[in-house]
Amino acid sequence: MEKNDHKGAPEPTEVSEGVPAPEGESTLIDTDYVIGQDNYTASPLGITLDIHGKVFAISAFVTLFFVILTLALQNEVEPLFGAMRNWLTGNLAWFFILAGNIFVVLCLGLIFSPLGKVRIGGTEATPDFSYVGWFSMLFAAGMGIGLMFYGVSEPMSHFESALAGVTMENGVRTDWAPLGAAAGDTEAARRLGMAATIFHWGLHPWAIYAVVALALALFSFNKGLPLTIRSIFYPILGERVWGWPGHVIDMLAVFATLFGLATSLGIGASQAAAGLGYLFGLPGGNVTMVLLILGITLVATLSIVAGVDKGVKRLSEVNMVLAFVLLLFVLIVGPTLAILSGFFGNLWAYVANLPALSNPFGREDANFSQGWTAFYWAWWISWSPFVGMFIARVSRGRTVREFLIAVLLVPSLVSVLWMTAFGGTAIDQFISYGFEGVKEAALEVKLFVMLSELPLTQITSFVGIVLVIVFFITSSDSGSLVIDTITAGGKVDAPKAQRVFWAFIEGGIAVALLLGGGLVALQAMAVSTGLPFTIVLLVGCYAIIKGLMSEPRG
Repeated sequence: MEKNDHKGAPEPTEVSEGVPAPEGESTLIDTDYVIGQDNYTASPLGITLDIHGKVFAISAFVTLFFVILTLALQNEVEPLFGAMRNWLTGNLAWFFILAGNIFVVLCLGLIFSPLGKVRIGGTEATPDFSYVGWFSMLFAAGMGIGLMFYGVSEPMSHFESALAGVTMENGVRTDWAPLGAAAGDTEAARRLGMAATIFHWGLHPWAIYAVVALALALFSFNKGLPLTIRSIFYPILGERVWGWPGHVIDMLAVFATLFGLATSLGIGASQAAAGLGYLFGLPGGNVTMVLLILGITLVATLSIVAGVDKGVKRLSEVNMVLAFVLLLFVLIVGPTLAILSGFFGNLWAYVANLPALSNPFGREDANFSQGWTAFYWAWWISWSPFVGMFIARVSRGRTVREFLIAVLLVPSLVSVLWMTAFGGTAIDQFISYGFEGVKEAALEVKLFVMLSELPLTQITSFVGIVLVIVFFITSSDSGSLVIDTITAGGKVDAPKAQRVFWAFIEGGIAVALLLGGGLVALQAMAVSTGLPFTIVLLVGCYAIIKGLMSEPRG
């Protein structure tokens, strides 16, 4: 095994493959570090490896150890996961909610400040994509397994709990309603339920992604550093960022991404299995879910091995079209007028309730703010290296202002429309003619039950299952690429065997967590890996401002 040990500062044109040199004026960071200098290269059994020794070895060992231990002690770990999730969200909900607010304020502040004039990639950089192409990629980043799983179930859950009102036991609120609920008032419950849903899918998650994407883009495309999370911390740590402090930051990013993805894969598997059971009467349960995860991981692996990155891109585009067609179908066949008027009504309800929903302190609705909001914020943060790196790569040439406006608004509006169409239709079915199917159904089946009340049920439900599975494949594929880039020291052209390894690890974690406690275990790990990474991102906010202040504007 040999160690690549290059010394000497790279020329400005020698920025790593996949990270083009800045065009026009920009403030390059003068560092002796060369991408891959700490990597180990070897070819055991004819498999080429090019890995960052410490980051790869520790990340892989800890993750494998976790998977094996969870599978070996399934019954013992289940209560542990539950207790862990409850403790973290119960005691630290305020921290997650406050952090989410800080990210939103930072993004809005940068939009209106002179720093918004800084151009990603240097003063002369031109965008790689047209507005239409760029918007559709941001739209794709915003779409995913989450919208399929929660599109019907979340608005319905909040509507139902708000309508039922506040319940108290021994002086403690036991209901799950947002804020003060809306007991017995159907219209108020609908508005509050939709506002609470949009809160979880609107500005806050996209501010989290925008912060990570902007930081990665700035330090790679303007400063010439590797495309890894540690680069963001150069203004704070200086050259130490290439040593152990940087290793720890990258490892926290790997753990957050792995467990954030595993949560989505687990949720996707449970919904696909439930859908197959609902449509074709296939047996549900863990066996089906494990087989689905294994099958999908295998497909993702084949796409990596075949080198069909173009294939995955095409798959992603087909999925976007399918999702759009399904959305259009629900819009036209569902309660069209209610959905269209609801879109603006729900947006207004969101704005009106935003101050109360985003308040981190003294909340009376503990179940909602801890069980829903704190989990979501941790989940979004654990997804942020993955989505952030994707957005960073496609946003070179944009000014910070247009970047932030687009990243905050385009996907947020898509989410509002999706939730209004799917969730609004389910609520309308209940209000208009008392259909209680969606209300009574399990979380993962709610989408299919709502579609069963519309024409062409078999076709639309099948499209729903296909969407979940394809989102699953593309997430696994792209996720393993991001993790591989981080564990290969910022190299974007690392050997494929490493990506295959991480794709299997993602599947392994999802299986281990599903068997070791189901959704609770998935949520517990998303929250616990999201916590340290939240601290990393909060420190990163300062680095972004410092980095932007040293850049030429315009």
